[in-house]
Amino acid sequence: MTEMTVAASTFPFLYSHDGLGALKHLRGLGYREFELMIFPPHCWPREMSAETRKSYADWLKGEGLRLTSLCYPLLDNNPNGVDQLMRRYTLDRYKEAIDFAAETSCPYVVAIPGPVNSLINPPREWMLEWFVEGVTELVAHARGTGVQILLENVPFAFLPTTKEVAEVAAMIGPEVGINFDICNAAFIKEDPAEAIRTYASMIKNVHISDSGYGEFKHDRLGTGMVDPASAAAALKEIGYQGATVMEIITDARQPGVDPDGDIRASHAILAASGWAPLG
Repeated sequence: MTEMTVAASTFPFLYSHDGLGALKHLRGLGYREFELMIFPPHCWPREMSAETRKSYADWLKGEGLRLTSLCYPLLDNNPNGVDQLMRRYTLDRYKEAIDFAAETSCPYVVAIPGPVNSLINPPREWMLEWFVEGVTELVAHARGTGVQILLENVPFAFLPTTKEVAEVAAMIGPEVGINFDICNAAFIKEDPAEAIRTYASMIKNVHISDSGYGEFKHDRLGTGMVDPASAAAALKEIGYQGATVMEIITDARQPGVDPDGDIRASHAILAASGWAPLG
């Protein structure tokens, strides 16, 4: 059986590099597959010229590299917010991400259920209706582009569990898959390996990082409770063919941090657990 591939996320470089600069930096570390974050000023299709957009596609093609996925982390926006204008704004940015994915031959755009963190959240049925309506619109926009929408399990979202994400994806239609985040599942005390086996047919892209239970993080592997080996065994069991994205979240601009070192150390743990080594 071929080893599972590892992609690197540009998340640590949101504020230190533009998107293409971050991709080139990660290429310098030896990576050939990448998840590109969609967030200003890092990579924001709404503000990118046609020439700038083309430069991404040209560089990837020229180097024989590929984007595994685009991820829009919703640090500011919400597809199930109570304000209709916020929902519309967020969906429009997703549509731009879908168009950019098509231009760069990227197969997946990761859609995150909106956050809930207030003392009195909107009724769940309202948020569910808004979210399903919005993602259905995105699926229609993506039709014929070769781009698929993936929903992610996120602890601070209104659909935190893999089961909830899978159920909502099924409500929207077979075009929608799952971006399974191993750390997110472990943080809410789901069994990641069991979730992988249960929702095998829907999982198209995977994220991995580490966290303790006290504070939600996406740190380098080996620092928290995530068990890569059991996840690897489950992914191999289901015949997973997609990429596993190291989604290490740290700010490269901050003193004392070492995202390159975190990425290398995490990849070494993945390689020892059954993923392809770096290089």
